[in-house]
Amino acid sequence: MTLAEIARTAGVSIATVSRVLNGHTEVSESTRVVVQRLLEEQGYRRRTTHRRDQRGLIELVISEVDCGWCLGVMAGVEEIAATAGYGVVLSTVQQRSDSLPVSGSQGVILVVCGLTGEQRAELDRRKVPYVVVDGVSHPPVDVPSVGVTDWAGGYSATQHLIELGHRRIAAIGGPEQLLCTRARVAGYRAALRAAGLPLDGELVRYAEFRHDGGLEAARSLLELADPPTAVFAGNDEQATGVLEAVRQRELRVPGDISVVGFDDRSFAQWTAPPLTTVRQPLHEMGAAAVRTLLRLVEGQRPDVPGSSSPRS
Repeated sequence: MTLAEIARTAGVSIATVSRVLNGHTEVSESTRVVVQRLLEEQGYRRRTTHRRDQRGLIELVISEVDCGWCLGVMAGVEEIAATAGYGVVLSTVQQRSDSLPVSGSQGVILVVCGLTGEQRAELDRRKVPYVVVDGVSHPPVDVPSVGVTDWAGGYSATQHLIELGHRRIAAIGGPEQLLCTRARVAGYRAALRAAGLPLDGELVRYAEFRHDGGLEAARSLLELADPPTAVFAGNDEQATGVLEAVRQRELRVPGDISVVGFDDRSFAQWTAPPLTTVRQPLHEMGAAAVRTLLRLVEGQRPDVPGSSSPRS
């Protein structure tokens, strides 16, 4: 059985099974007993790489196990780490926690929404090389990091809608305080200016990066006396909310209104109609993070100082 199958049988997360395997203490005794029994019954053995000796462990720290965005990054991390002869240990951290569950690894990759000063101080104190994968904020320039070009993504999405002939285009951003939100909305505004179109403040909304956020924002936009003919949503979950708001108004996509999302999550192809979206190269971001981390582990400088920004 794979870790995923053992987790599903035990009714726990993959992260919990990983903690049991690696002797972490933050697992209840009853859960540990159930997971350990399944591991023993199935004769589970850690997968090994094609190299004779594993060179060490990389700790992957994420804030949400069920986050589809994180899963894409995790796949890239696992692939490159295995090729290089490293195992991967998965840990989770509460979104607002300043502590990190780092345990005896050669290096750490953090997939978090913002690296706190306390977290950075803890990593520096332990002298553990680390790389941040952050699609929401921008880590300090002296922290090796991998992110995306949010401004260019917002610009491209809006330019696409302009090329379709739309002139009244709305934007739904995430929480306004997030740097990724501000960058994507700035790209949207820049595309409008480049096309000679007016900037209308009533066409910009801010909401949580979730289905409900997109739904409520789209409802308010469609209730305007002069509603938009196109919407750029801050992420794909928001875009599904926009599609639902359009359906409730008995309008059609793309006949009556066009919608563009951001991320290219797997479910984007299953919406009706399939969602047009700006692709975040999540697998490539995870792979780039491992390559950067391994250079740090070996005492080398990263290929590119500061942030590395794969193409959106």
